[in-house]
Amino acid sequence: MVSVPLVHAFADCGLKGDRFFRESWNAANRPDKAVSLIEEEVLKLAAEELGVANFADRTRRNIVTRGVPLIELLGREFTVGGVLMRGIRLFEPCGHLVKVSQLPGIFKALEHRGGLKAAILSDGLLRAGDPIMLAHAGQSVATQAG
Repeated sequence: MVSVPLVHAFADCGLKGDRFFRESWNAANRPDKAVSLIEEEVLKLAAEELGVANFADRTRRNIVTRGVPLIELLGREFTVGGVLMRGIRLFEPCGHLVKVSQLPGIFKALEHRGGLKAAILSDGLLRAGDPIMLAHAGQSVATQAG
């Protein structure tokens, strides 16, 4: 995983350059593979618990948010910058994450706070620092995405 300041998001396809980018996740009957988000605050707490400085790049999540209670986006449409998304399900850690991260204890550290899977509903650009807003309500739920 590499942090980038800008990425192209495509509806039903994912993020350009991501390992899960494809022609259509709906056609594969797996719309939940589009994008994953995790809270920076969770990453900081988990890093303290694991005794490491920073491991966001090892979580295999696409977007790190700040000031965003991701649970509030579950089942709702929201925008990250100008890109419309819908929160599909909470994202629990898995055995594969444990294997590739090579961080003992990562499963427990992220259990029940591993982030949110979201479908991308519109094409657009995502930039570090984009605001996250509930769609249709015009109301902010967060400060920014990173």
